[in-house]
Amino acid sequence: MNFNSLFIDKLAISISGLCVAHCLLFPVLVALLPNLLSLGIDPEFFHQWMIIFVIPTSIFALTLGCKKHGRITIIATGLVGLSCLLLAFALGANLLGEVGEKLLTLIGGLIIAYAHFNNYKSCQHHDKCAH
Repeated sequence: MNFNSLFIDKLAISISGLCVAHCLLFPVLVALLPNLLSLGIDPEFFHQWMIIFVIPTSIFALTLGCKKHGRITIIATGLVGLSCLLLAFALGANLLGEVGEKLLTLIGGLIIAYAHFNNYKSCQHHDKCAH
């Protein structure tokens, strides 16, 4: 695995983890620190930027890995996770409810992180991905 593949998979896992942490921690922080809302932090703004970074990073990293190890199921898993994130973003809390939106986002983030982890591991054990 070359530096670019290693870095991009780790970056994508980190972004997915940040997304999951945001979904789980933001409501807790708001409950514990109500003044946090007075800062004008818009959770939807965070979601927009996460989508902007997650989609291209994930597609690039998973495609790069798939070209090396040939495990198409890994990219398919990543696309399922991305679809969950996009659905949660597109439908939002208005159609899914607050819990539904967070749950779908959480599931999507975990699936994407799982796909990147498998991509990283598959590249480590494949001849075409040699260090």
